[in-house]
Amino acid sequence: MEYFRKMKGTTQSPPAVSLSVILWSWLGAFLGIAAVAFINYNLFKETDLVMIIGSFGASAVLIYGAIRSPLAQPRNLIGGHIISALIGVATYKLLHNQMWLASAVAVATSIAIMHATRTLHPPGGATALIAVIGSPKIHALGYLYAVIPVGLGALIMLAVAVLINNIPDSRQYPEYWI
Repeated sequence: MEYFRKMKGTTQSPPAVSLSVILWSWLGAFLGIAAVAFINYNLFKETDLVMIIGSFGASAVLIYGAIRSPLAQPRNLIGGHIISALIGVATYKLLHNQMWLASAVAVATSIAIMHATRTLHPPGGATALIAVIGSPKIHALGYLYAVIPVGLGALIMLAVAVLINNIPDSRQYPEYWI
């Protein structure tokens, strides 16, 4: 019974945020994703490179909307994505004949290694999964996937986060770098 009681929760819903927080979060997310998407759809259009991946949407929530979270800090953003990308590519290369197993191993191993390296960034799990279940274009990148789109895209979003999140006096980002 104690097991089921834990599922009830122990706290109340989080408080509402101000309109200012909502607007700055929106602006940061818009500019960060716009920068990465612009490169993807304009500069890389005729190449085999990809610049934007789904997990960047989740990163945007953290680095523009939850800027004080330890999971949103630069170390976590960059480290979590790159580590997870490398794990995802390696897992795909080793287990591509068993996609169900490759998917589970990539995500679970990414979480474990992010914990061990103090770079836990939840979108990293999606980055690892994308390396496994992604398109042939993603698979063709091999380990370059960890550099472009993952590393470079995360760096661009980080630069936007540092610039935008420090404009209002009420916001400061990052809390720490390393």
